[in-house]
Amino acid sequence: MKYFMIVLFHVVYSQVCAQEARIKGTVVQAENHIPILYAYVQLVNANNQISYTDVEGRFEFNALPAGTYYLSIHSLGHESIRDTLQLKTSETLFVTYELQESIIEIPEIEITARNEVAFTTINSIDFKLRPINTTQDLLRMVPGLFIAQHAGGGKAEQLFLRGFDVDHGTDVAISVDNMPVNMVSHAHGQGYADLHFVIPETVDNIQFNKGCFQANTGDFNTAGAVKFQTKNFIPENKVKIEAGRFNTYRALLLLNLFPAKDSVERKHSLYVASEAFYSKGFFENPQHFNRFNVFVKYHGILSRNTFLTASLSTFGSRWDASGQIPQRAVNDGSIGWFGSIDNSEGGNTSRSNANIQLTTEAGTLGTWINQVFWSNYAFSLFSNFTFYKEDPTHGDAIHQYENRNMFGYTTSLKRDYMAAGITVKTNIGGGYRGDVIDNIGLAHVERRVFLNDVKKGSIHENNLNGFMDASLLLSARLTFNAGLRYDYFLFSYKSSIEDSTSASRGQGVLSPKANIYYKLTHAVQLYLSGGYGFHSNDARVSVYKTNQSSLPRAKSADLGTNLKVGNKLFVNMALWYMYLESEYVYVGDDGLLELSGSTRRYGIDMSFRYQILKWLFADMDLNLAKPRYIDLPKGENYVPLAPPITSTGGLSVKQNNWSASLRYRFLGKRAAVEDNSIIASGYFIMDAVANYQWRMFQFGITAENIFNQKWREAQFATESQLKNETVPVTEIHFTPGTPFYIKGTIAVCF
Repeated sequence: MKYFMIVLFHVVYSQVCAQEARIKGTVVQAENHIPILYAYVQLVNANNQISYTDVEGRFEFNALPAGTYYLSIHSLGHESIRDTLQLKTSETLFVTYELQESIIEIPEIEITARNEVAFTTINSIDFKLRPINTTQDLLRMVPGLFIAQHAGGGKAEQLFLRGFDVDHGTDVAISVDNMPVNMVSHAHGQGYADLHFVIPETVDNIQFNKGCFQANTGDFNTAGAVKFQTKNFIPENKVKIEAGRFNTYRALLLLNLFPAKDSVERKHSLYVASEAFYSKGFFENPQHFNRFNVFVKYHGILSRNTFLTASLSTFGSRWDASGQIPQRAVNDGSIGWFGSIDNSEGGNTSRSNANIQLTTEAGTLGTWINQVFWSNYAFSLFSNFTFYKEDPTHGDAIHQYENRNMFGYTTSLKRDYMAAGITVKTNIGGGYRGDVIDNIGLAHVERRVFLNDVKKGSIHENNLNGFMDASLLLSARLTFNAGLRYDYFLFSYKSSIEDSTSASRGQGVLSPKANIYYKLTHAVQLYLSGGYGFHSNDARVSVYKTNQSSLPRAKSADLGTNLKVGNKLFVNMALWYMYLESEYVYVGDDGLLELSGSTRRYGIDMSFRYQILKWLFADMDLNLAKPRYIDLPKGENYVPLAPPITSTGGLSVKQNNWSASLRYRFLGKRAAVEDNSIIASGYFIMDAVANYQWRMFQFGITAENIFNQKWREAQFATESQLKNETVPVTEIHFTPGTPFYIKGTIAVCF
């Protein structure tokens, strides 16, 4: 594979392409001139060449002979456009198209031999039909991704995807505007991904992929990757107020800072978004969760060929928590369903970001993108999982904390051209990420009062990477994609209390990728994907266990299809397989190393989007998985907390000025320990939402768990000992899920 990639890229870049003429265009919304992302553009009479618009709404066709061309443009939720263009020899023709907003029409979905079909279609449908008011809503937009909150609302959500208990992000790479969210060598858990710094109303789209098949995504991309893109423009100013049960309140401000005239021309945009949130919570001991966010973003067209995007944001939150409670304490009446054993749990966290991206159209070289980012991050968490097992006098409460600066640079050069009559799309790039954590530790505490250090030190971690990716559009029916990525890590850890553990280590990993997309008929696309991925281990694992890989590999394969059944049903379906190597894991809750063997997972993902009527839509995602350890005996090889079945779905109404949705979430029961002797129970929850717009006012009502089910949101098999017990007990410890909750919303747009 390595030799093949070297030869491929040598051929691609050594050929001289005779480009006769080009068409370069932009697609925008007619009502506000905001660029449309992933609009489908087709040259009907040029071998049916197709393109998808980028974040600037741009598309391009190269190496065209002079003549007459017929252009067709489609975008879900907009009226289609067709145009006739006359192209002269060696001419570059610039065109702009404005699409009028209309109802969503699934029959307009185009099946092609391109990889954009699945996620662009599902993303477009879901984004237009489902309201997004919380960061939880953002994550739930990814088909098959489940979340659980288990520490007072302020802690990053626990994630589940493709038979993985991802913890807080170990096996899902998450980014916002191409800036990493996952934290390496985190005080609580590797890959910790806290998205609470994102204001949901600023998110423009979500790109996702399952498996490890994209060369431009590296660390933590094993089960999948999720990329959030914030808006470059906001169509109008907005003030929103929300209020709900359990003394829950939220206020939002979206404000354009540039004059309206300049904003309509869309040459420059500058807006500020701010969010304040408070909730007393539904626990017997109030969680007093409060959060404050500010986000400022500039986007400017500096010239026809240069675009600048820059953003600043800051976020801070604080909360109390009731923690994970043992089932036996609820059964004997010691505490209630929403009670706690140690009510001193909780924490606070903050993150400030700066992110700058410069996009340059470099002529025949292609599109050159350069980005720099920086984050300052602080984290403090108080927890007690085992109560009095280790210390019968003071209890087992712990304090995990860190302060870090994360900074990085990425560059990529994208180029589309013709070579030997074949359309070639290349993307070559690289980057650097550095994490400087000068104060990271684990301490033993009693009711948040320090007792003694368990671990304390500093971590410096550096990641240098490069990748190559090429897509060959071999025909209107067949596309071949191949990629290669290399990552090198340098881990350093210096202990403040154990000098003998101070050390450093470097290691690299090579990750090949390959994808084939085939358009079988006008309604059926088949694809086959295979590749290697990895997630890095905590730096403390890397320097302690030099005979073990710091970058355990994942090997993944998908065999799938995207198809339209009739005119109104879109289906994505994939059979998948994943192997994950043996690894050592640093367990932040006790400061120890834990050996986890190699695993094998396989399953099937199914997504359905159905337009029943022009205004009524149904959707369902069903995900089946069989996760097992390879080296353990049968019956004792279950992967704890890895879900074998998950499903979401619902009905959505979209008509004129109002919309509504009724949705379900189902997560099946799963093994909590390797021999399946302890079971984590499943749940089925129904939610509902309705919105109405009248002139400049928007009204909404949201209800969660409308049948008021008692359910366990997060569950763990934990060995713990209560104050009155003489020996520890291993059983399910859980955080109860939200009871019936309702909130109302009113917003003013101007």
